[in-house]
Amino acid sequence: MLNIIICGAPGCGKGTQSDLLVNKYKLEHLSTGDLLRKEIAKKSELGLIADSYISNGNLVPDAMIIDILSKAINEQAEGVKGVILDGFPRTVAQAEALEVMLKKVNKEVSVLLDLTVDNDELINRLLKRGETSGRSDDNLETIKKRLEIYEIKTAPVSDFYKKINKYASINGMGSIEEIFERIAAVIDSKRQ
Repeated sequence: MLNIIICGAPGCGKGTQSDLLVNKYKLEHLSTGDLLRKEIAKKSELGLIADSYISNGNLVPDAMIIDILSKAINEQAEGVKGVILDGFPRTVAQAEALEVMLKKVNKEVSVLLDLTVDNDELINRLLKRGETSGRSDDNLETIKKRLEIYEIKTAPVSDFYKKINKYASINGMGSIEEIFERIAAVIDSKRQ
């Protein structure tokens, strides 16, 4: 079973590459961002709390994310050959909690794919996305804050997975197809 984490700074292409991975490897895509946006759209209590963090460029608290994800993993559809986690874990505490959560259901992370993209390119991608998506967090001030928070809180997650030999750095520059070829090569090597 493939259980993949795809990470990288906001705008690195996690969502785009996740969609391609879902199709090629028959994985279930679990995006904490999508799960949170559904709650925000429903204006649920959880959604309102999450929105107060997200709209200011902050991360949603670990406990809230872990609860949402645990529920999603436990409700995994039959016939799925694994999951791709997009947007989780964002902190070392979340990575540790994920390891415990998966161990309880006799699963483990196969690899963390770290998409690396230059900051100037990230800002350009996010500003363009903001023009078309209408996402409140895709404006220059919030983008800069999100990138800063990513470096401080999320980048150490890579070190966690390096220590347990489940880390792969992927050059996130180039065409969507070129990036996907690099990702597929790593995953195929893990499946052998």
